[in-house]
Amino acid sequence: MSLTDKYNRPIKDLRISVTDRCNFRCSYCMPAEIYGESYKFLPKEKILTFEEITRLTKIFAELGVTRIRITGGEPLLRKDLSILINQLTSIKNISDISLTTNGFLLEKSVEELVKSGLKRVTVSLDTLDQKIFNQINGRNLKISKILSGIESASNAGLSPIKINCVIKKNINENSILSLIDHFKNTKNIIRYIEYMDVGNVNKWDLSEVVSSKKILEIIKTKYSVKPLSASFKGEVANRYSIVSENGIYKGEIGIISSVTNPFCSNCTRSRLTTDGKLVTCLFSNSGLDLKKELRKGSSNDFIKSLIKDYWSKRTDRYSELRSKKNVSKNKKIEMYQLGG
Repeated sequence: MSLTDKYNRPIKDLRISVTDRCNFRCSYCMPAEIYGESYKFLPKEKILTFEEITRLTKIFAELGVTRIRITGGEPLLRKDLSILINQLTSIKNISDISLTTNGFLLEKSVEELVKSGLKRVTVSLDTLDQKIFNQINGRNLKISKILSGIESASNAGLSPIKINCVIKKNINENSILSLIDHFKNTKNIIRYIEYMDVGNVNKWDLSEVVSSKKILEIIKTKYSVKPLSASFKGEVANRYSIVSENGIYKGEIGIISSVTNPFCSNCTRSRLTTDGKLVTCLFSNSGLDLKKELRKGSSNDFIKSLIKDYWSKRTDRYSELRSKKNVSKNKKIEMYQLGG
């Protein structure tokens, strides 16, 4: 019998944040005015080791987790990440291991990642406009470096690659069509994400959200779309095939309506923070400290019982409650600690 929460949602996905550090300073995640040169990230001794991550992942797999996503911060900043991926690929019942990255370090890392057993990668890319790109990520970095990383990953067999684009009003709406124009003749899948109130520092305002409905309307000004069925139960993106004016298939997109059409009722995601806390919602303000149990010598069976009890009591419905203007004002865990 699978482990379920108070709303009968099973635990199927585990997102593992391997570092809280990032080489970008995106305004909706780690704004540079807060996370400057003097900001103190977690010291090495407070971060889960690869062995600890692998041990916990084995326990989660025994409880029903089948899909793993490696996140950060920027996960490719974690030294020897391929060693961890290789360890995770040997765990029984894990059918999918993927990685989310900003792509800047992907080109030089891709060979080792593929050798380690990584099968899929998602790249965050909010625009192809260099000026807007610098404005969003707070760094004077070249988009060409990310595009080269995507091409290298595709050539290495990590295809199709998902391209995640967070759309913010009056910032990058023009990127909606330009991303399709650029990637339409590849196997890559573009996923547009509504701007969310993750964490506490991005000064989120509902008026800055470009709705999934509006995103689709913009796409339809140039392309025809055809709805596709979900790839698996609990998938958060609404999928569409893209067809050009002459009827030729041009690829796939996804739209994640986390604000205007919440999917809390189907959420199967658990999250492991960089410092070893189990978090059951992207908008949580607390978590279950599993690192403490590991380091004081608790048995696997005891840790498993703690996870079972924690998940079985889960009642998270933040996005649904947000839409009803009935959300908690408590401080939330920041996205770079959760991995999105």
